[in-house]
Formats: sequence, C-alpha cells, structure tokens
Amino acid sequence: MAKALYGHVGSAPDRRTQDEVTRLRARVRALEFEVARLRAENDRLSAAATSQDELLRVEEPALT
Repeated sequence: MAKALYGHVGSAPDRRTQDEVTRLRARVRALEFEVARLRAENDRLSAAATSQDELLRVEEPALT
C-alpha cells in the first residue's frame, strides 16, 4: 500500500512546477538568442575597429 501511494504521489507532476520549467526554458532560449546577437555585433564592431586602426596607423613618424 505504501509503495502504491508513494508511486502515485511521486509521479503526479505539479502544474506550477511544469509552468515554471516552461517559463525558464523560454527565458533560456531568449538569453541564448541575445548572447548570439551580441557576439555577432561584437565581431562586427571588432572588424570595423580593426579596419579603422589600419587606416589611422602611420608607418613612419609624422614629425622628424
């Protein structure tokens, strides 16, 4: 009897827990998307900064 009761209580999912897990999974997906977007923007900005640094770099001293 105790085994049957434990199995029944242990296997019944709590609706609040399921809702929380669903909400957290959605939040994780949103944060993963944001991380990917920020990495892409960072790569773009890094490439732009590198190309500008090459334009501003002077090979020889300007004043001698």
